[in-house]
Amino acid sequence: MIHGALGGLARWPVKSMAGERLRAARLDGRGVGGDRTHALLDLRHGQDGRLLTASRAPRLLAWAAAYPGAPDDALDPAAPPPPSLRAPDGTVWGWDEPGLAAAIQADVGVAVELRRDPAGQQDLERSVLVTTEASRRALEAALGRPVDLRRFRTNLHLDLDAPAFAEERWQGGRLHVGPVTLDLLHPCARCVIPTRDPDGVDSRWPALLRHLHRARAGLFGVNARVAVPGRVALGDRATVTGPAAVP
Repeated sequence: MIHGALGGLARWPVKSMAGERLRAARLDGRGVGGDRTHALLDLRHGQDGRLLTASRAPRLLAWAAAYPGAPDDALDPAAPPPPSLRAPDGTVWGWDEPGLAAAIQADVGVAVELRRDPAGQQDLERSVLVTTEASRRALEAALGRPVDLRRFRTNLHLDLDAPAFAEERWQGGRLHVGPVTLDLLHPCARCVIPTRDPDGVDSRWPALLRHLHRARAGLFGVNARVAVPGRVALGDRATVTGPAAVP
């Protein structure tokens, strides 16, 4: 059994935009309440096109989204409110405000349609991304420069009595954080998005992904799904159980 605490908590109201750090949150079968419940459809592919992500439109990372009317655990996962968006020039937009799609198109260079789905629009449906501080520090040491956790779009970040990258062996185990229990699925295979600057600056860090592929088979973090819903808060006790949960 592995022990520790919840050291970080975040949600991303709009897929591929900057999100918000939290002190507490409510989790249910959809994941972290309000996480990726809003997204942009890339109209270059027609009405049945794909959701637009920062891998194809890095400028999206310069936009930020939050729920100022439902901070932290005030947000009901079953009924997330429309988020507030901040454009790179500082203009604040409401999700339902006329002109938002046109403003995004003008800045990002892609015609988009706004999509809302309270069930969430994660790449892996109904998922929660879990990372550990030991792994972040090990990656930082290997690369010789700071590693901003926002690059990985983490939901739950854990401080544990386990070595770096222990989470790669947790598949089939369970994570308990406060009253919440999550089924641990499989390590997360990383795409190009972590190489993009999380503040939307036009810079890339390809060495990050090259190192992950060379040293970790392209993996960082572990995907999970909520089995027992509830409220979590920073500092909550975290425990990993299962056959591979050995410190």
